Amino acid sequence: MRTLEAMQIFVEVAEQASFTQAAANLALPKASVSVAVQQLEAELETRLLHRTTRRVALTQDGQAYYERCKDLLADFEDAQNLFRDDGAALRGRLRVDMPSAIARDVVLPRLAEFLAEHPALEVELSSTDRRVDLVREGFDCVVRVGQLGDAGYIARPLGHYQMVNCASPAYLARFGQPRSLEDLHAHRLVHYVSSFGNRDPGFEYLDPDTPSEKRFLPMSGALTVNSADAYYAACLAGLGIIQVPFPGVAASLQAGALETILPRWRAAPMPVSLIYAQRRHQPRRVQLFMRWLESLLRPRLAEDADITP
Repeated sequence: MRTLEAMQIFVEVAEQASFTQAAANLALPKASVSVAVQQLEAELETRLLHRTTRRVALTQDGQAYYERCKDLLADFEDAQNLFRDDGAALRGRLRVDMPSAIARDVVLPRLAEFLAEHPALEVELSSTDRRVDLVREGFDCVVRVGQLGDAGYIARPLGHYQMVNCASPAYLARFGQPRSLEDLHAHRLVHYVSSFGNRDPGFEYLDPDTPSEKRFLPMSGALTVNSADAYYAACLAGLGIIQVPFPGVAASLQAGALETILPRWRAAPMPVSLIYAQRRHQPRRVQLFMRWLESLLRPRLAEDADITP
């Protein structure tokens, strides 16, 4: 039996957790389904399924192989429909990563519309502050805010977020309103690091006289976090000053839960990019999803660029 057909049979068995049900769905004899999976296991030299009289379950290797098979089968179907212009349904899995604020405020509110247009797609959406490995972790694309530093990937610039310095009213009532960089020596910064052990360089600012030059002012602070949500929550709790993209705190500023400080001394605008692994032919489902993401983000970034917080 051909490997591609055997992979399709294995995926059906894995999803149904039953040889009998898989055989019925595929209109094949149960013996043929069993033989196909056995041949795959022999070729791969590993057991893919735990079999008992009551149930069928994936082994650890089987789970990894199942995930890969689903992607490969979706890519194969994509290739079959490469030159068709008849609106063939998109199928398969999309695995994407983006900052939690973009997921929460921009993507998730509109995702139902995208999935309604493409109901056979499955989306795995990761929201993490760490830098994921696109290839090793199997991500189709990643929305990244900040400097890239990812060699070997393709980056599509989408725009920039304007940065603001924020503090809570309670913090300012306790420590006073800073009017200059010199005043910051009597203030506290909530330190943010991607992983503990790294050192936060301090308060970032662009010198108005040399706006292309990024500078840092070391500051004290009792708290260091490695999560964007914790960073924001710490500021709301009065634990110190933070420097964040304006859209992420716009609602809190409007409500008076936070206040901007030192508007003349802001950090450099933060680039927003869509990055993906270099492949000669991206699956159509990935192309369409990236185009949709870009249509959501570009207008917001253009609006933000025109705002003076």
